[in-house]
Amino acid sequence: MSVTASSLPPNENQEAIDFLRRLAGMLAGGPNAELLKAASTIEALTRQAIAAEQLLREQQDECARTRELREAAELASANLTAEIATLKSQLAETTRQAESERTSAAEDRHRLQAGLEDAKAQLAKVNAELDALREPVTGIDDSIAIVPVDSLQLARAQFDFLAADFAKNNDVISQTICQIGACAIDKALSDNVPPVKN
Repeated sequence: MSVTASSLPPNENQEAIDFLRRLAGMLAGGPNAELLKAASTIEALTRQAIAAEQLLREQQDECARTRELREAAELASANLTAEIATLKSQLAETTRQAESERTSAAEDRHRLQAGLEDAKAQLAKVNAELDALREPVTGIDDSIAIVPVDSLQLARAQFDFLAADFAKNNDVISQTICQIGACAIDKALSDNVPPVKN
């Protein structure tokens, strides 16, 4: 609550003081001293009133500045509180995302570890099969030859071609020999067919 001091305007006070002094100058004796004393008292009180008014104005200005500073501080405090709340929310979200990524990374690590174990098991199985295939074949002697199937099929086709050519020339013996060779290759090919797996 602001207080406003009201006083006589300086000119009116000065006129009253000047009047009392003139009046004292006209009177002689005791009343003269009293009038001069009253004029001095009024002058002193006027100076005090002016000083009090000046002090009141300064205090009102200071109060207004303090109120403005307090309002600015309250606004800054509200802004900082809102910013802190936002930062806390962002921190919580970042923490949640980091935890989710950690969980996902752990799951990926376990999945990769399981895949690695499966790959190792399959590799061991394939290595065992390769070792078994690399073992020397037993039961083969000098009377048995290992020939690729493609070569046998090519020889079979050549026997058919020669038999047909010998038939055109009426060479029955050569034709028969070629047919026997073709039959022998057919038997070797039929014995080489792998069994059908169920």
